Amino acid sequence: MNGDGIVLDGQGPLHLQIRRAIAGPILSGAWAPGRRIPSEHELVARFGVSRMTVNRALASLAGEGLVERRRRAGTVVAARSAERAVFEIWDIAAEIARAGGVHRADLLARAEEPAGAEEAALLKVEPGTAVLRLVLRHHADGVPVQLEERLVDPAMAPAIRTETFAGITPGRWLLERVPWTEAEHRIGAVEAPAAAARHLGLSRGAACLVVERRTWRGERAITHVRLTSPAGAQVLVGRFGPSAG
Repeated sequence: MNGDGIVLDGQGPLHLQIRRAIAGPILSGAWAPGRRIPSEHELVARFGVSRMTVNRALASLAGEGLVERRRRAGTVVAARSAERAVFEIWDIAAEIARAGGVHRADLLARAEEPAGAEEAALLKVEPGTAVLRLVLRHHADGVPVQLEERLVDPAMAPAIRTETFAGITPGRWLLERVPWTEAEHRIGAVEAPAAAARHLGLSRGAACLVVERRTWRGERAITHVRLTSPAGAQVLVGRFGPSAG
């Protein structure tokens, strides 16, 4: 299966590179459910890595429900695998840890200031309303993997004004402390904007995955966040079941 398009991106630990290389065509739908994944032996030979490294990557993919490891058939793409990724509010620190990596976040900017027209529209508040703006850069094993640009209505979470985010991401902090009733995801591919290229060490116009998420409590928006990742660097996974009816 040397023509399967599995190519390592050269960023970070090898087990994470292998994981990303396999997850990409699964999540894009290029690999249909039931398709056989190259065996551990094939991957070890192709990339010149240890069997433990390959096993770690495949175990992570299996744990996220993207592949199924069958005793006689080998590893195959899981049923409904391409539907995962958009129905759950995920936390990047938890995703990196689940993949066996080490997460670190740098708080690049923080300011509470009057909302301009664009910020007001995103949070559904009046222009001039005080909003909190946060910019963070997330790393996996020392490699920048995501730029987080977040707006928060502090009226919905007053304690956030004094929170330092030591050991916790803003997204996780909000999830644990502010009840929400509805969320919206928008996912797309873009050319790297100037800020993302600068902070993530990318060339201007490099391919990126962008996730925009907004959460509400009732009629009021709590937060809007724009998450920009280099193409292939981030895998988003949600676990869900069929709804009644």
